[in-house]
Amino acid sequence: MEPAPLPLVLFAALLLALAVDWRFGEPPAWLHPVVWIGGYLGRVGQYIAPPANAKPQKWRPFVLGALFWCAGAAVVAVYAAVLQKHVLQLPAAVAVLLLGLLLKPLLAWRMLHGEALAVEAALGQSLGAGRKRLALLVSRDTAQLSDEQVREAAIESLAENLNDSVVAPVFWFVLLGLPGAALYRFANTADAMWGYRGVRNGQQWEWAGKWAARADDAMSWLPARITAVLLAMVAGGLPLMRLLRDAGKTPSPNSGWPMAAMALALGICLGKPGVYVLNTAGRVPEAADTARALHLAARAVLLMTVCAGMAWAALWSGGRLEGTQ
Repeated sequence: MEPAPLPLVLFAALLLALAVDWRFGEPPAWLHPVVWIGGYLGRVGQYIAPPANAKPQKWRPFVLGALFWCAGAAVVAVYAAVLQKHVLQLPAAVAVLLLGLLLKPLLAWRMLHGEALAVEAALGQSLGAGRKRLALLVSRDTAQLSDEQVREAAIESLAENLNDSVVAPVFWFVLLGLPGAALYRFANTADAMWGYRGVRNGQQWEWAGKWAARADDAMSWLPARITAVLLAMVAGGLPLMRLLRDAGKTPSPNSGWPMAAMALALGICLGKPGVYVLNTAGRVPEAADTARALHLAARAVLLMTVCAGMAWAALWSGGRLEGTQ
């Protein structure tokens, strides 16, 4: 019996990972590789970033941040590559099962979906409950946000994390296999934990987290724009010039793309007080817009899966990937 073509194994593994994610959600913390990554970054972060009351430094924290980022990234990528190599030597059905289970923790669509619903449900109880639930998702101060601003932030988080937690890991999985997806999750987690300007939790992060922030920007650059295109396609098209204009309003070079696409697709205004406003001509978001946003995101995930399959089919037909067992 001939071995199954590698693209077919990878696509089947992706389908299995998405199915397991939607059915079971996140694995326990002790078994979650992203939690392991966070543990490493947390311990190292205590060492690389100077205390808030120390004399400001540049090069020492920057070099330390870059070195420990590269060391962690190398371990993650090599470990994932070794696992994938051994898994792909097994019979196709076993390889699909194991590779899908290894990929699943690097995706978080069900958790993302559930958190957006949880914020809306909490808002239905009280503004205070909505603010408290939102605080689990975003770094901004939620204490003074109105109902509409809480909902805006939740929809923005959904759009931004649609890229970070689903589209980008799948993009790198298509491109580089399990090592690519694992490396992206390392970079994204490092940015979330280190990529701050100024002081956070009693430490100076401006330079200590700069490498991590730039690495995440680089790895998210194309996936963020792909996410915007996916949202535009499932929405039936969006005004390109308005998307280009609004995508550049956010401090991040990437997060504005899926957020602006979501705002335009829903016809609503989204923003962060004192920082940016997206789709200024849009209306204030209502409770039903959370459900509409989730519906659009779900369709984007489906379209992304189809596009991944088409990409692997193109590589298969072009003879650029050989079957392996």
